[in-house]
Amino acid sequence: MRIPHNEPLDSGISGRPERPKIPGSASVDPERKCILSGDNGARDDLLRLAISPVKPDGTCDVLPDALARAPGRGAWIGVSRGELETAIAKGKLKGALARAFKGAALTIPVDLPERAEVALRRAFTDRLGLEMKSGRLLTGSDRIAENARMGKVSWLGHAADAGEDGSRKLDQAWRVGREEEGSGLHGVTLPLDRAALSVALGRDNVVHLALTDREAAARLDLPLRRLLRFLGPKKPELGQANEHGMGAEPAEPAASAPVTN
Repeated sequence: MRIPHNEPLDSGISGRPERPKIPGSASVDPERKCILSGDNGARDDLLRLAISPVKPDGTCDVLPDALARAPGRGAWIGVSRGELETAIAKGKLKGALARAFKGAALTIPVDLPERAEVALRRAFTDRLGLEMKSGRLLTGSDRIAENARMGKVSWLGHAADAGEDGSRKLDQAWRVGREEEGSGLHGVTLPLDRAALSVALGRDNVVHLALTDREAAARLDLPLRRLLRFLGPKKPELGQANEHGMGAEPAEPAASAPVTN
């Protein structure tokens, strides 16, 4: 797929720090340029915008492409939902898209920020569901704790409304299994509460989640990174001692998530 070079637009939107590279990984995240800030960022952190087929009135709708797989030309944004809403209100997104999609008559849906968040959340929960079907996703505190102590957990996550005591005990079990006691390593607090996780996975009272496979952790990492970035800095952040992969253990080169344009 051909992705055009996005031209910078001076919008005053501040840049974002780049995601730390995974130690020992031979691969480097390809970069894209945000059409609103003009900043370069890892492709896997940015949200791609695509356009629909031409409608009867000759225009195309601008739509979020949460998985970055839609055919045709695309434009990338690396801003939060709040910043996107501001850019739409001030007409800056319209100008930036006109540059990215030269010659196309575009319609920007008034609810584009909401559509983007819904699409990103869906991409994340769909990946959770796929990993559950594969048998790599664990739920239930006792089961997670047992696997964590045996060193079989590669990623650990907690619902946004999980109890502090339960999360702390599982974090400790994970550190013990990885022989990283005292490191401060802990699971990621997800931007979904237990009700949302339970609905997504078709289970009752899903509060804690764990993955037993490095490659599965890498696959989940991508939609989660995009979602957290779009939600903005006021949402739950990653564990301080584990910046390299959304709570996943350091991946070997072969375990890196495949990158597609």
